[in-house]
Amino acid sequence: MRLPQNVVKFAKTEDSLKAYQRFVDFYNHKQNKVGKFDASISLMDKKEKLGFAVREEIARLSNVSKETIDSLPAEVLASNPMYQWASFAVVGTMVDAVLPDSIIDSIGLYTDLRVGGYGDSFSFDIDSRDLFVVSKHGNGKRQAELHKQYKGQINIIPENRMISVATSLYKVLADVENLAEFARKATISMEVEMTKDAYTVFNTAMEALDNTGDDALRVTGYTQDALVELCNTVTAYNGGRKAVIVGTQLALQNILPADAGYRYDLQSDYVKIGYINTAFGYDVMMLPQVANVGSDFTLALDDNNIYVLSPAGDKLIKGALEGATTSHVQMAQSNADLTEVVTMNKRWGFAVATSSVAGLIELS
Repeated sequence: MRLPQNVVKFAKTEDSLKAYQRFVDFYNHKQNKVGKFDASISLMDKKEKLGFAVREEIARLSNVSKETIDSLPAEVLASNPMYQWASFAVVGTMVDAVLPDSIIDSIGLYTDLRVGGYGDSFSFDIDSRDLFVVSKHGNGKRQAELHKQYKGQINIIPENRMISVATSLYKVLADVENLAEFARKATISMEVEMTKDAYTVFNTAMEALDNTGDDALRVTGYTQDALVELCNTVTAYNGGRKAVIVGTQLALQNILPADAGYRYDLQSDYVKIGYINTAFGYDVMMLPQVANVGSDFTLALDDNNIYVLSPAGDKLIKGALEGATTSHVQMAQSNADLTEVVTMNKRWGFAVATSSVAGLIELS
């Protein structure tokens, strides 16, 4: 199992790395990411083994022997500042073990995500998509008009995001509040927010496309002819890299043949998954919806847009994920209700940076 370099560096040894490998497997199993976890072991068994592995990793990092951890009461361990620091340093590293790979499932179709350390420069070179001019000339001419192409460059400066959670370290150490579950929820929280940030940048850029003239890349109202023409245009102007039709499930169910006489088979893709896997020679791919947490059950992705992209070419959005997840703990004795406040920090940013062409169909 391949893990980010900062996680490998943090773990140092193969034995320590197993804790983070087990967390990745546990996370994928809990989130039902089919094909990315060992289905031969039950989730309950994984959770138990992961708990042991996490405690051993905390012991290594805090220089407290496992025998001491097993023999001392939880309330005694809770007063050890090194053990507190090590507990949430391990949680932050578990988040880092999962987040880069997990977020690709949500935004990978349109985002190129680069992971770096603190202080790294996130610069993206943008190649020109123009071709060289080919002109007719006589046999006695030495050269044609000279042409030269230049690369552009986009810099992304990640911004810090924070999660502050009130928790009881006593319950964590007593395994009433499980560290693996804490890390899983923190990962989901960051993944949802990153997905919303990346999609907002992507959707804003797509809706800013010109919708006037015969060569418009933004079309209002779905028709079969408009979709095929847009797919052909995007494919041609991306150097032959075949276009893919992308949208939410609700948006994609509008992609149907122009013939009003078609019939649905109960075993068809449209009935089974809610949309057609392949339409008019082009693949159709779904973007998973994201909840607007804290709202009245609204969704983040626009169900009225169908996008036409070439994922094999230059991705439309570039993302920067800077540094490891850091955390600090405000001790229970500092708060009147004796709760501990854990704050986690992560830095990321997204921007439009591409030479690719993409299209948009706005459903009427």
